[in-house]
Amino acid sequence: MERSMVVSDSLERVLVIGATGNIGRHVVGQLAARGRRVRAMTRNVEGAGLPEGVEVVQGDLTVPGTLDRSLEGVEAVFLVWTAPAAAAEAALERIARRARRGVFLSAPLKTPHPFFQQPNPGRERAMHMERLIEGSGMAWTFLRPGMFALNARHFWGPQIRAGDVVRWPYLMAPTAPIDERDIAAVAVRVLGEAGHAGRDYVLTGPESLTQGEQIAIIGEGIGRRLRIEEVSAEEARRTCLAGMPASAAGMLLDAWAAAVGQPAYVTGTVGELTGAGARAFSEWVRENGAAFGA
Repeated sequence: MERSMVVSDSLERVLVIGATGNIGRHVVGQLAARGRRVRAMTRNVEGAGLPEGVEVVQGDLTVPGTLDRSLEGVEAVFLVWTAPAAAAEAALERIARRARRGVFLSAPLKTPHPFFQQPNPGRERAMHMERLIEGSGMAWTFLRPGMFALNARHFWGPQIRAGDVVRWPYLMAPTAPIDERDIAAVAVRVLGEAGHAGRDYVLTGPESLTQGEQIAIIGEGIGRRLRIEEVSAEEARRTCLAGMPASAAGMLLDAWAAAVGQPAYVTGTVGELTGAGARAFSEWVRENGAAFGA
């Protein structure tokens, strides 16, 4: 992929919507580290916990009038949508009125791999958002990360903290987990360069790993011998996935079942856009060992 030319952005202010989430927080931090003028929008300014020097502004996507202060003087927006779908049209109309460019954190909706093609409500919401953004008048770019490495905390963290046995369905289902910092690095690069308008980028980690392999890597990374046991989808619904909404658990089970027997979908987009290869899952584990009781 041909590298875009870097544009002069010393005067350009970037607004991060969803600034205190898992990805938005890293986008804010990396923009600030590069000396960019960054504004973070959140509903809870006092509890934001963002780097010193970052301008933090209160705003609520479900109340369009609260967005105006956040959008003053903004040229580009990084958007993570967490509000109800019904609020999207009014909020995006307000955003597009002020910002010239938008980078939206979406999903691999068009990727020809069965893991990403299972019907679910989140998929429909993302498609709705993309249609609205495409018609908004902004120059847009969609980021399509696959499975987040940080999901390992929620999937296996509770069992690993409680003992040495991890019971999980579809251990042979492979994914290519991506470090949240790599997603943020791509967002920062796209926000600071020309040539990305109308593009979408599928982002993955560097290697295809089965779920069983990922659990073993966690055990090795935290210095513990884990015993990994496969359970049926039905048992998983009753036990290790019981805390999830039924629709989310069903989507994951369908996706893992469809993925068994073929490698995960892997791209080199992180390296092509940032100049640094995507971080291995083992590196993510080393830096997040505390989540597993290390």
